[in-house]
Amino acid sequence: MVHHHRASLLQHHDQQKLDEEKQQVEEMKELRGRLVDYACHHRKHGHDALLLMLAGFAFVSCLLLLLPNSPFSAAMDDLLQLGRTHRCDQEMAPTPPAPCAGVPYGAVCCDRSSPRADLCVMRGDVRTHAASNELFLLDAAAAADERIRPYTRKWESSVMSTIDELRLRALPDPEGASANDAVPARCDVRHDVPAVVFSTGGYTGNVYHEFNDGIIPLYITARRYNRKVVFVMLEYHDWWMTKYGHIVEQLSDFPPLDFSNDTRTHCFPEAVVGLRIHDELAIDASRMPGNQAGIQDFRHMLDDAHRGRINAIIEEENAAPQASPAAAALAKKLVTEQLADDDKPRLVIVSRNGSRAIENEPELAREAARAGFRVTVLRPRPDTELAQMYRVLNGSDVMVGVHGAAMTHFLFMRPGSAFIQVVPLGTDWAAENYYGEPARRLGLHYIPYKILPSESSLFRRYARDDPVLTDPVAVNAKGWQVTKRVYLDGQNVRLDMARFRRRLREAYGHWAAQRRRQQSQPL
Repeated sequence: MVHHHRASLLQHHDQQKLDEEKQQVEEMKELRGRLVDYACHHRKHGHDALLLMLAGFAFVSCLLLLLPNSPFSAAMDDLLQLGRTHRCDQEMAPTPPAPCAGVPYGAVCCDRSSPRADLCVMRGDVRTHAASNELFLLDAAAAADERIRPYTRKWESSVMSTIDELRLRALPDPEGASANDAVPARCDVRHDVPAVVFSTGGYTGNVYHEFNDGIIPLYITARRYNRKVVFVMLEYHDWWMTKYGHIVEQLSDFPPLDFSNDTRTHCFPEAVVGLRIHDELAIDASRMPGNQAGIQDFRHMLDDAHRGRINAIIEEENAAPQASPAAAALAKKLVTEQLADDDKPRLVIVSRNGSRAIENEPELAREAARAGFRVTVLRPRPDTELAQMYRVLNGSDVMVGVHGAAMTHFLFMRPGSAFIQVVPLGTDWAAENYYGEPARRLGLHYIPYKILPSESSLFRRYARDDPVLTDPVAVNAKGWQVTKRVYLDGQNVRLDMARFRRRLREAYGHWAAQRRRQQSQPL
């Protein structure tokens, strides 16, 4: 440990020595606290390796540890008694309630503290008025007038300008309202459960944004109601409900409302306008009710949402008309081959059309088969049923794909499976933050494959010393439109199989290790 000696103007030597010893004790106390804090943090996240490292540090410092009453010994003693420290108790204490979590009856509260999304809560006699895009709180304790666009990309003014704005008005005396105010005088439909109001506009149509900006925030916001909640949707789309209706049914026992096209006055005891969002494709369990519902709980909900439809698809396939004798013989042969392959890990290649496609995809499929995988190439279309995608990926051991919105489907993989993301030039940050880290949080074995310039189609278009190839960070610094044009829309990849083979071996080794662990567990 490096000791920082204070400058001293004291003239007596023993006073100086006393001060130095006093400072040493204070520094040791600080070290003691930092060690315990750091260990508590990693204990919470299960980082046992850190404790082993610190134990080794303690062993190397054994002479200090053996000294009686040593402050360093006390620090390490605290470290080895983590379960009893007050600091750990503080670290692992529940997170305080979010703003607007306890709104009194007759009040409106708006939380605008998040850079990602605003959220307002109204409690009392809440009434809808679609014609004026307003929600009214009648007999309020105090007057209030708020406006909100209920979408989770608050910082992007361009997309937020496309979201319908709602006006939230609290009226203490509805009868005294202006003649120009369209205050609903009666309830056409009275609900005895709260409403959650949100928009399915914005970037809807892109699967990443559908989950990141919509489905996951809806889960975060609505889960505490235990399905006793009505969803009120702005920019309602029939196709969105067709695609995600099975998930919506897991979160609400009631049919959703199309706010703009339902002219009836709906009355609620509470309305939450807007959705809470934590991070990219992520759920912070410490900010959820009971500190329990994390991204893996969300994944279990997806299982429940798709199970029924997948079973129906299987029944439909089994009920198909009988084939001709020749076709039946071929089917039998295929079944026999499939049984032989059942002992192999299943690898799915999520294929892309257009930009960022794998130019040598057939070669990749052959290489994966030679590595010992049973290979499926999944080519999703805009009309591909979500349950079909879920069925394929949920039953797979490895997913391979190039960075892009389709990588959101890692959410359909079982925790413990592997995800190989091909990272084109100029996409390092997005690949890691949008898909890599979220995949780890889900419990996947994440394997990034960062391509070399020679594996990019840009290598054939630019000089070898062009910044597009040598310095993508500088090119990205020119702005989103440049990044989109050069790296997202203007690039394909041709994998170097000699390099990529190592990723396949890593994925296979992970699967084999997982299987050995499962087989070693007692029945």
